[in-house]
Amino acid sequence: MGFESFLGNPAAVLTLRDLLRREALSGSFLFSGPDGVGKKSLAFMLAKALNCERLHGDFCGNCSHCVKTEEMLLRAREDLARRREMKDATRRVEGLIYFDVQFIEPITRFILIEQIRQLRSAAYARAFEFQRRVFILNQAQTVHWQAVDLLLKVMEEPPEGATLVLICPNAYELRPTLRSRCRRIQFRPVEDGVIRQVLQNQKRIQAAQLDLATRWAAGSIAAAIEFDLASFQASRQPWIDFIGALAGKDWRSASAGEWKALFDATKALAENRERLEERLKTGYTLLSDLVQIIETGDTARVVNVDLLPRLRQWADRLGLDGVERLKHGLDEAYRLQTRNVNLQLGWEALALDSA
Repeated sequence: MGFESFLGNPAAVLTLRDLLRREALSGSFLFSGPDGVGKKSLAFMLAKALNCERLHGDFCGNCSHCVKTEEMLLRAREDLARRREMKDATRRVEGLIYFDVQFIEPITRFILIEQIRQLRSAAYARAFEFQRRVFILNQAQTVHWQAVDLLLKVMEEPPEGATLVLICPNAYELRPTLRSRCRRIQFRPVEDGVIRQVLQNQKRIQAAQLDLATRWAAGSIAAAIEFDLASFQASRQPWIDFIGALAGKDWRSASAGEWKALFDATKALAENRERLEERLKTGYTLLSDLVQIIETGDTARVVNVDLLPRLRQWADRLGLDGVERLKHGLDEAYRLQTRNVNLQLGWEALALDSA
């Protein structure tokens, strides 16, 4: 247990441990970087290290304070989930109570002004059980515009014995006034070797598919842990059918059966609108692989490494112009999603345009 159990981003861990040992902590931190690389996990570890009874500059995970911190974080997340389910908007923020260690996320699309008011009230109060109070704001870029100035006042006059950790993917989504008052900790995609080891430890992916899973995770520990090979292959198959049909035929002489197979592929792509973003990501990744092969011939960065022979064949037949038309179709599909338009008609139009 302790910081040594954190995977990836050693520079971020080293910076925090050094600040803890020197007792040179700022009132506010900003953890920024890609999703799934451990920003939230390291913030939880920092909360434990700030109050651990046994260790200085680290945490044991077993003392009463470490155990209590874990309990507080769990209860905070459960409370947020309960409030999100409330249909009555006026009741969502009733009875907010913040512990010495508090996890704050958007209840609606935003972190609401009532949440920041409670943060301010708790931050300036004396901690109940711990030496320091820690407030972790996940998705800090969603703080409602009416609450930003209130949060800024807390950061401008940081209360003694309180630490704020703001978490967001892109630091520049925050106002400059907020960024300037934080000690920034930048996170980067986790090295492929670490991702591969995570997948091997899970023992769910066969050795032959480890390269595929590692590259699909794209430096995200969370994506590696959640990777389901069967689900991924099922999501990818309509794309294989669709691109394969477009790349493998002179449609001026196509038979009725071949046209039916193409439109069956468009139907499969349009199914389950709730998973469209995931499906589009799969499509964009395949197109990115094709561009990589066409422009450089280098396969080291190809994600769908198990499809290499087929990708090379598609790349030869489609060329950059064909890939560009397909990319335009994906962009249009995303636009149609936001307008709730019939997606199958969009895929069929793309098929006809590309055939």
